[in-house]
Amino acid sequence: MVPGKNYIGVGCGAFILNEKKELLLQLRNKAPEKEYWSIPGGKVEMFETFEDAVKREIKEEVGVEIEVGELIGICDHIIKAEEKHWVSPSYLCRIVNGEPRIMEPTKHLDMQWFALDQLPEKLTITTQFAIQKYQELTESLWKKSRKIGQW
Repeated sequence: MVPGKNYIGVGCGAFILNEKKELLLQLRNKAPEKEYWSIPGGKVEMFETFEDAVKREIKEEVGVEIEVGELIGICDHIIKAEEKHWVSPSYLCRIVNGEPRIMEPTKHLDMQWFALDQLPEKLTITTQFAIQKYQELTESLWKKSRKIGQW
């Protein structure tokens, strides 16, 4: 039995921004969505919390330790053409130790920081979702801070 194919897989992702507010993306070298840019992340293992899974996956894939912050959203990652179905929460994260590097070269062809207004065209479904939810979250916080300032 294969997760995401024979039954719904459970994944997780890290929306990692640097001090310049650039987003860390990896270029996938395997299905689903091969040759698309993606936020780092992976599969949640049995008896593992989402937060622990995100920390483990980022350490394995990117070689850094992260702090897991706010939940950005949960993506229904459905790719009918590839017969894949995953459910993946994405978390706002920050690096607390180490420098990002490709740790699994068979899984990822490249890794780069991108300005949010200069993202590559080919983004995975989960990455598109996380970007949209991040933008909604920051817009909502900005509106709330303006209302508070009006008091």
